[in-house]
Amino acid sequence: MSAPMNYLDGNAAAGELSRIFAMDVTTAEGQCAHCGAMKRFAEAHLYMHAPGVVARCAVCQHVLLRLVSVRQRVFLDLRGVTYLCLNTDHVQPSETARSAF
Repeated sequence: MSAPMNYLDGNAAAGELSRIFAMDVTTAEGQCAHCGAMKRFAEAHLYMHAPGVVARCAVCQHVLLRLVSVRQRVFLDLRGVTYLCLNTDHVQPSETARSAF
């Protein structure tokens, strides 16, 4: 008998991430800084039972992302991700400029 699934997939973070990114981050490909697995963010295991959102690697369960909203501030920790690659084929040029870091 397997343990019950207590996580959602990365798509569940779309609303929270859209507050800080102009593009849909759930479609981005990223690399886990711990095991090197390359997956779409939508495949991450998302835990929303803590204060905030925690995304873990679907392969090794290492923390990829932490996102916490406190009043008017959002704290985003992405140190568990080596990179995020976003496809901009469908984005208008003015939208691409707004999403730059």
